[in-house]
Amino acid sequence: MHTWLTVDKGYKVNKKRIERLYSGVMGLRAIMPGNQHTSRRNKEHKVYPYLLRNLTVDHPNQVWAIDITYIPMRKGLCIW
Repeated sequence: MHTWLTVDKGYKVNKKRIERLYSGVMGLRAIMPGNQHTSRRNKEHKVYPYLLRNLTVDHPNQVWAIDITYIPMRKGLCIW
């Protein structure tokens, strides 16, 4: 926002003022995992070996993969 206002629009605005308006006046804040630390390992969970370590993938449909995406929501995370 600061770059857009100063460079593109030509206004002389301080970064601190924009931050104060965003957080204090308008109440805007980032929705991020914060204290949940989705990458932190739980020592109680079983750790499985990586089965593809010495495997050469040489034809289609030999291996499959999955991606777990964490979407931050107001009351926690949505796992997609």
